[in-house]
Amino acid sequence: MPNLDFLSILFIALGLSADCFAVALGGSISLKTISPPQLFRLSSMFGLFQALMPVLGWLVGQTVVNLIADFDHWVAFALLAIVGGRMLWEAFHDDNQHQNADITRGLLLLTVSVATSIDALAVGLSFAFLKVNIWLASLTIGITAFVVTAVGFLLGRKAGQLMGKRAEAVGGIILLIIGLRILVEHLLEG
Repeated sequence: MPNLDFLSILFIALGLSADCFAVALGGSISLKTISPPQLFRLSSMFGLFQALMPVLGWLVGQTVVNLIADFDHWVAFALLAIVGGRMLWEAFHDDNQHQNADITRGLLLLTVSVATSIDALAVGLSFAFLKVNIWLASLTIGITAFVVTAVGFLLGRKAGQLMGKRAEAVGGIILLIIGLRILVEHLLEG
């Protein structure tokens, strides 16, 4: 079973945070002012959901890990490739990024928190097939998402329209590269 080092986890966290960054950029563009409570609410919710979803995926994956141990590297690669590929596709095809409402409040905040963390669920499932400390990975992903969201939210008023799609594309590429690294590493071991 392949081992995932901290640097790979950090790159996965950055890749997963690309959606948070893009949504924070787009969401802050439509706001007339940005307050510290708005920044904290959005960053905290994105960080929390990004941290919890990998744990949920990992727990589900633990129940089936023994059934697919012989091809776990292919499963991890496929999941990361699907998530990364979807992020790349959305970077060039999704024009619904910019919100007209305050994404830092109520049901809209909950909705975008879940939407930006679905990819983390699939990544958590792939973690079940790898030697990963899920608690360290989850904490790393959550903190990274918090910081990246805050940065995106603050930069959104100035650079959101220019960088939003690029950020998501870079995140997808990072996940694809990590998936390929896992696959190649395992194939070279075997």
